[in-house]
Amino acid sequence: MARKKEYIEKEVIERAMNLFWRNGFETTSMQMLEKEMGINKFSIYSSFGSKNGVFVESLKCYKEKLNQLIEKLKASTKGVDAIKEYFYDFIEFSKETELRKGCLITNTANEMRADSDQQIKEVLSNFMNHLEEVFASMLRQDTSKDEKTIKEQTDYLIVSMFGLSSATRLFNKIQLDNYINIIFKNL
Repeated sequence: MARKKEYIEKEVIERAMNLFWRNGFETTSMQMLEKEMGINKFSIYSSFGSKNGVFVESLKCYKEKLNQLIEKLKASTKGVDAIKEYFYDFIEFSKETELRKGCLITNTANEMRADSDQQIKEVLSNFMNHLEEVFASMLRQDTSKDEKTIKEQTDYLIVSMFGLSSATRLFNKIQLDNYINIIFKNL
C-alpha cells in the first residue's frame, strides 16, 4: 500500500525555490534540500525524481511568480515606459534584504556549462524567448520603429535585464536607478 504524502508539493517546492534562488543550483545539496523542504530524500526522489527534478519544478514555481509582473507588462499600452516599470518591479520582486537575490533564471544561466542538464537549459531558453517576445511587443507600440531596430533594442533590453538581475545582488538603490536611467536613455 502506498504511503500518503504528509506534505503539500507546492509548499515544499516554494521552499526549495527560495533555497536555489539564494544559493544556486550547484551549491545546493540534497541535504540542504531535505532540511529546507522539511521532507526526507526518499520523499524527494519519490515525488520529483532527483535534485534536477526539484529544480525544474522550482523554476516553474519561480516563473509563475514572475509571470504576475510579465502579465502587468503585457497589459500595458505605455510601450518603452512599461518596460522601464517592469525593471523597477523586478527590483522589488527580487527583494529579500536591502540587497536582493537577483533572478533565479539569471543566476542559473550564470552556472550553466556545456554539460548542464538539457531540460534546465530548455526551461531557461523558453523563459528568455517569452520575455523577448513581450519586450518586442512593447517596442512595437512605437510605430516609427522598424523590425531591425526592434530586434536590436530587444536584445539590448534582455542583456540589460541580465545585468540588472546580477546588479541587484550587490548594488544600492541609487546605483540601480542610475543603471536603469542610462538603459532607457539609449532607447
